[in-house]
Amino acid sequence: MDTDPPAVLVGFARALRAAGVDAGPDRVQSYLRALDALRPGVRSDVYWAGRLTLCADRDDLERYERVFGAYFGGAPVHGNGGAVPPPRLRVAVRDAGPSPRTTTRTEDTTAAPALASGTEILRHRDFAGLTAAEREQLRWLLAAFTLRGEARRTARRHPARRGAVDPRRTVREMLRHGGEPVRPRMHSRTDRPRRVVLLVDVSGSMSPYADALLRFAHAATRGGSTEVFTIGTRLTRVTRELAHRDPEAALAAVAAAVPDWRGGTRLGELLRAFLDRWGQRGMARGAIVVLLSDGWERGDPALLAGQMRRLHRLAHRVIWANPRKARPGYAPLAAGMAAALPSVDAFVEGHSLAALERLAAVVRGAEP
Repeated sequence: MDTDPPAVLVGFARALRAAGVDAGPDRVQSYLRALDALRPGVRSDVYWAGRLTLCADRDDLERYERVFGAYFGGAPVHGNGGAVPPPRLRVAVRDAGPSPRTTTRTEDTTAAPALASGTEILRHRDFAGLTAAEREQLRWLLAAFTLRGEARRTARRHPARRGAVDPRRTVREMLRHGGEPVRPRMHSRTDRPRRVVLLVDVSGSMSPYADALLRFAHAATRGGSTEVFTIGTRLTRVTRELAHRDPEAALAAVAAAVPDWRGGTRLGELLRAFLDRWGQRGMARGAIVVLLSDGWERGDPALLAGQMRRLHRLAHRVIWANPRKARPGYAPLAAGMAAALPSVDAFVEGHSLAALERLAAVVRGAEP
């Protein structure tokens, strides 16, 4: 199979962004330029070029290891977070042929684009059509996800080099110097991510997608500001069950807690129950609420429309991710979906890994 190395490497950068690494366009360009000077087909060169250009701080390193191992296949280049030796420096002689003494391990000489091309294709595959092997690979990729809400400015202030004058700290500093004039102390407001609330449909029509969406929700809860509920014929809060670090243990706990797997869907009634018990009391106020559902409704569509308007007044943004949206010729003609759309700020796809990456970007504040 022919591969396009730049497309594969850009896909790797997208996966890093979905995992919370700030791999912006400028860093991606530096990454590609670094690989032009190295060997873009060698796994160790791909690893070190990305590690040195795409990671900004220590927190990014662990995420980079996980995403690299999942995206390019096999274990991470340097195992589980131990001390990482620096790359060996060598002089690049352009007119010299390859030296037979520079042969490295088989793992390092494996063509990285060839390994990752299957992963890049998998990113766009519909969850419903995956094989067992592809689902296993998908689990590794979903485990590297992270989900942070759009940043909001809080009332809390912290010392800063720039911003408004902090009169209390300035006066205290003057008193410490015997009343002599001092440089004014500054402070600025703190930015915090908004709370994210995920409502995951586990009804019968969503059964091909439920496992992947719940794994996505499990990865999202690592940030600490995400709440997760399942909806079907009942509303179940599963944030505590998804707190397990092991995804398999977390999903087993969810399976034991949710009594309405593969049943019907009563979106209007359950959305009203969520707002009455949790949303109106503060969980939905100023939050980003994401509904992951195909929009099939067994109840009264008018009730769903009214509750969606109520939710829209409380939440900062309402996002609906529909796995059926990606199908050719799709139109939101189902009664539930048509009733909900007027109160939705962003209507996106939710059928593939790439679609979930776009969803994560929309939750962070990007345009849909």
